Amino acid sequence: MRDSDAVIDANPDLKTLRRFLPYLWPADAPALRHRVLWSMLLLAAGLSVKYAMSFTLAGAITRMSAGSRITPVVVVAVALVVSYAIARFGQVLFDNVRNAVFERVGQTAARHLSQDVFVHIHKLSLRFHLERRTGALTRVVERGTKSIDTMLYFILFNIFPTVLDLAATSIIFGVKFGVALVVATLVMSAGYVWFTQRVTNWRNALRREMVTHDNKATARAVDALLNYETVKYFNAEAHEARGYGAAMNQWTEAAIKNQNSLSWLNIGQSAITNLMMGGALAFSVWGWSVGRFAVGDVVLIQTLLTQLFRPLDMLGMVYREIKQGLIDMEAMFKLLDTEAEIADAPDARPLIVTGGAVRFDHVDFAYDARRAILHDVSFTIPAGRKVAVVGHSGAGKSTLSRILYRFYDIGSGSVTIDGQDLRAVTQDSLRRAIGIVPQDTVLFNDTIGYNIGYGRANATQAQIEAAAKEAAIHDFIVGLPDGYNATVGERGLKLSGGEKQRVAIARTILKDPAILILDEATSALDSGTEAEIQDSLRAVGRGRTTLVIAHRLSTIADADEILVMAEGRIVERGTHGALLARGGVYAEMWALQAAEAESELMAAE
Repeated sequence: MRDSDAVIDANPDLKTLRRFLPYLWPADAPALRHRVLWSMLLLAAGLSVKYAMSFTLAGAITRMSAGSRITPVVVVAVALVVSYAIARFGQVLFDNVRNAVFERVGQTAARHLSQDVFVHIHKLSLRFHLERRTGALTRVVERGTKSIDTMLYFILFNIFPTVLDLAATSIIFGVKFGVALVVATLVMSAGYVWFTQRVTNWRNALRREMVTHDNKATARAVDALLNYETVKYFNAEAHEARGYGAAMNQWTEAAIKNQNSLSWLNIGQSAITNLMMGGALAFSVWGWSVGRFAVGDVVLIQTLLTQLFRPLDMLGMVYREIKQGLIDMEAMFKLLDTEAEIADAPDARPLIVTGGAVRFDHVDFAYDARRAILHDVSFTIPAGRKVAVVGHSGAGKSTLSRILYRFYDIGSGSVTIDGQDLRAVTQDSLRRAIGIVPQDTVLFNDTIGYNIGYGRANATQAQIEAAAKEAAIHDFIVGLPDGYNATVGERGLKLSGGEKQRVAIARTILKDPAILILDEATSALDSGTEAEIQDSLRAVGRGRTTLVIAHRLSTIADADEILVMAEGRIVERGTHGALLARGGVYAEMWALQAAEAESELMAAE
């Protein structure tokens, strides 16, 4: 490793900047590179005009101070004043044209980086998303994206020009006024930068604390809003308000400290700059009094220092925004660096479905190494057949569907489809071959047509309606005032449980998978609605390899094989009739559910 690379890797800020540079200078976008170059040329033009403006004003003052009212002198002075006005307009013109030219570069960089993060987040495992708060995650992406354009602007059009300003001002002072003024300017600038950096680092610590509390408050608010119904069910509005209020109170205290620190920064910066301005003007007046400087030179010194102080006065804010931008970008890059727990093997091939036979062979699995979930689970679902899995809560039933989708990798054993190990095929091809109707159907806050069409990209309206008809929900949809354009609300809350399940069935029909998973698809429904939806489920499962995870045993009596699970093991297997005849666990569950159904019927009468 080169020494320069070692220095960069040791400095997280430089490391973040190096990772971001490809987005600023994209190899595959020459037009954006040209915009960067044009922006730099316009920056140079703006700086040149700014210094020309200082000299024209100083020249005009010197001509006017000569005491002569001779016309040629007046003409020159007027010309210089007019040139000064033109130069002022020219600086504004060049700066704004530069911003307009560069805007596409910054926005495109932000778009590409945020898109890369968005895509990568979807590659991360289910475990990652279950362990992260959605509100906090979205804030990381939001702040990181917003910081890109701002940080680029400050680095290229504030920090870089300030360095050029300091260099140009020092050269002019050295040529016209001597080394003493150059040394004083450099010492003042160094002291200003040192003070600003120290105070801003202190402020950054306060800001981090404020951001931490902001994340907590936002995550608390998002959780409460996503679980709006639960809050209402348990009359927990006051509890959530207290929790949110406590989080916001911590944020408020941190924000007050952060704002007060800004006042101290401004006071210190002003003391340094005004000390320099007072000393420089006193020096220029002394020089004029002894005949070394013209009156215009006093104005020139004042103008050049004012031009230098203007970006320096913003240095604290700029430094803080850049540091915060780097922190936000670093957090976003950490998301990009998060390795996907489930990744395709280097030689992974697309799944080739010939029939859709599924086989679990001596599978062991644990979400946490300290607690095993599945123990030596083996079963086969022949192509086009239906196998049901039953058992009490926590038996490991739903874990089978997550493994089949390869949301998790198993600890030992193998899972195959048509003889192909899931770990040897691409995840994309695997998930294209499987459709699921889950117990808890969560819909996008969009139209019913969009949610059904989600089952197949670019599906036509006719295909969407055909799937809805097969799921027996078409008539309900066309009866709505907006038909297929009716919105379903956040997480589909405008629809009943049965309606949401039919939408889920319709989009699975539209997907047309070779393998179907019904994960307790009717357990949350009443008996009448369940009976209606069972007809739709039988229709969608016809001719497909089907894994049914069931709660109500009456819904899977027609399965080709029934697996009974307890504590992660298969304890019984067979057909409905054979299991009843055995008089084991399944028979006990059947008798219990039959007694419950009879009690409900008697209570209804």
